[in-house]
Amino acid sequence: MRPTFRFAPSPNGRLHLGHAYSALCNERAARASGGALLLRIEDTDPTRSKRAFEEGIVEDLAWLGIAFDGAPRRQSDHMDDYARAFDRLFALGLLYPCFCTRGKILADNQGARDPDGGPRHLGRCAGVATAGETPAWRLDVRLAVAELSAPLSWSESGEGGKVARIEATPLAWGDFVLRGKERAATYHLAVVVDDAIQGVTDVVRGSDILPATSIHVLLQALLNIAPPRYHHHRLVLDSHGAKMSKSAASQPIAALREAGYGSEDLRSALGFGGRAARRFEASFS
Repeated sequence: MRPTFRFAPSPNGRLHLGHAYSALCNERAARASGGALLLRIEDTDPTRSKRAFEEGIVEDLAWLGIAFDGAPRRQSDHMDDYARAFDRLFALGLLYPCFCTRGKILADNQGARDPDGGPRHLGRCAGVATAGETPAWRLDVRLAVAELSAPLSWSESGEGGKVARIEATPLAWGDFVLRGKERAATYHLAVVVDDAIQGVTDVVRGSDILPATSIHVLLQALLNIAPPRYHHHRLVLDSHGAKMSKSAASQPIAALREAGYGSEDLRSALGFGGRAARRFEASFS
């Protein structure tokens, strides 16, 4: 099977240096292996996803000189795929509706948090619905783990390239949401389904997503999906040691381009080019 990689940004803001580093890591891995590189637009959140941001993403990636194989896959065009996966899990008796607020979850679990820092839901929903309220749908993780015949793990190569088996710990996440009150599929369900449909063999992404791999391999096992190989790379940090993020208004690639920096400047500063680009380093702050 030909190695297949993907870069999968969400169109809820412009790309920043952290995105550029991840996209370039995927490009380098695809070229080194003779594999394919796909672009996926992860726009299942209808309130934050904007077509203008999607257009900006495509523009930024073209400016970086990254070529993708085939047309982008836009998640909002494939809701039926996620619905079928949801129905399979529902048929296994592993899903339940939840009306809990974040405050109620924290009150019920004495403030327990999941690896992302969100309230960790510890069991079947005790929330009360108001008239006409749409529930979120959660996976009963303890029941799901009990369905499996063997412990979960994944192949992780990490930044240094040394391959190891990592034990999955999905129980640390509690009962996570697969279908939100306003979202037909959350990131965790959609990314697992998309990787399978697109034939992704190697997932290259930031180390901040590494903990979520535990629930991704759980969903893969439940849906009888062969897991890809994983490579979680380092994060690009700003001058204060914080990771680049849209929420922190990290300087977007478009602003650097408008300031006169070239794509080779950015590539070199991130370790993907031969040209010295010392003047660019100030843009990390």
